[in-house]
Amino acid sequence: MSHTATYDMQIKLLMIGDSGVGKTCLLLRYANDSFSPTFITTIGIDFKIKNIEIDDKRVKLQIWDTAGQERFRTITTSYFRGAQGIVLVYDVTDRRSFESIRNWISQIQQHADVHVNKILVGNKCDMLDEKVVSTEEGQKLASEFGMQFWETSAKNDVNVEQSFQSIAKSVKDRLLADGQTSGPQTNIRLTSNANATKKGCC
Repeated sequence: MSHTATYDMQIKLLMIGDSGVGKTCLLLRYANDSFSPTFITTIGIDFKIKNIEIDDKRVKLQIWDTAGQERFRTITTSYFRGAQGIVLVYDVTDRRSFESIRNWISQIQQHADVHVNKILVGNKCDMLDEKVVSTEEGQKLASEFGMQFWETSAKNDVNVEQSFQSIAKSVKDRLLADGQTSGPQTNIRLTSNANATKKGCC
């Protein structure tokens, strides 16, 4: 699959966080500019491709969407290896999903590349009346672990593109600094999961 002329760099991003925080909705909003209010649980793992341009570099983003449930955790951890950027997602209306971020970070420290770029995303910021995690709390946690922080709404398309662009740019800058200016990079090959049931949420 060497379409060398189509992109300068391939970046693998991984989305993690508890079930129901809206990982799939964020991905669908970013990759397809669509939103589905129905909730379908992601089975295992799925991914989407999006070609973007960052600083005159053509970048092929491979964005992996993981299942948040505990029973899929062993599948998920194997995908940390090879991820160059990780998007940690919580739901601003669900404090437990925010408190889980520390557990997810410990998973990253255990299984991911030591230099992996991370970003923290508080989703569902449109639900102001139900918000229980303040912007300040999100920013404080992100600062503690040296991450960028965004509050997003997949439903209303708030900061979705900006958050993905910022993590992609961070990864791109790091890879270039490391001298990894390659075209198509070898990445984890996916066994067929096109029929995986997708997870909606907001």
